Amino acid sequence: MTETLEAAVAPGTGPGAPGPLPADATTTRPRPLRLRDHVAVMAVVNRTPDSFYDRGRTFSLDAAVAAALRAVADGADWVDVGGVPFSPETPPVPVAEELDRVLPVVEAVRAATDVLISVDTTRPEVAAACVAAGADVVNDTNGLRDGAMLEVVAATGANVVIAHSLAAPHEHHPRPVYDDVVVEVALFLRRQVERVTSAGVAEDRIVIDPGHDLNKNTDHSLELTRRLGEITALGWPTLVALSRKDFVGETLGRPREDRLAGSLAAAALCVAAGARVVRTHDVAATCDAVRLTEAVLGRRAPVQRRHNR
Repeated sequence: MTETLEAAVAPGTGPGAPGPLPADATTTRPRPLRLRDHVAVMAVVNRTPDSFYDRGRTFSLDAAVAAALRAVADGADWVDVGGVPFSPETPPVPVAEELDRVLPVVEAVRAATDVLISVDTTRPEVAAACVAAGADVVNDTNGLRDGAMLEVVAATGANVVIAHSLAAPHEHHPRPVYDDVVVEVALFLRRQVERVTSAGVAEDRIVIDPGHDLNKNTDHSLELTRRLGEITALGWPTLVALSRKDFVGETLGRPREDRLAGSLAAAALCVAAGARVVRTHDVAATCDAVRLTEAVLGRRAPVQRRHNR
């Protein structure tokens, strides 16, 4: 069965019962996340030749699986498997090809480990097949606008990440304009959660993502980071996808390969503001940044205490 996310800040009075997976599902029971006292680190594994940062390094099946297992060894709680970049600049990928990219990775990682697995997709056919193969979470950058995707999530009992964007993936939205980006993102996420729960999805299976850089310019993404507490205050676990993004690069004047320090600083600020999931290309470094931030906030004890003792 699909494991529910245990979220301290999720509304509701108790854990929701996840729905049954298809009879041919091959899942094992995954490691639960206790988000009330633990920030999850999500590893990015893109099986694409043209991904934003990896640029094809994990395009082959062997490389993608190895990257996922290496991320788990480095401390990742969660592996996010994607086969189609969000950007409209990349060539379209047919559904069958997306399945060919992501499904074998999900199957191989599930066979090797109990780490939480999400599939980064906007297509209900891909989501359904991956949940049947062992994925626990549907990470939908289209914000569950598609009724068919909502049906898949409700029927399978999968956890879901609802991300904010103005346009659908692979559609241009030049020069996005907001009166107040944080207020508008919060309103969208609240309305989508209401829509999803009305369809029968349990509240404790929902994670929200304000969508840094998704149809937002650098000033918008900085404002979201500065006022992230207004998003986390909505009451659902908040995921932040900051890693190596353009707002980090433009703020610091750094190319993608030199954005690690800026990404870690943004992650620490977001954790301090209440984020419960941090999506990253750099698992070991992000784990250290997140765990230290948790310790400073009094949420985690040091691994050892010997200095001046």
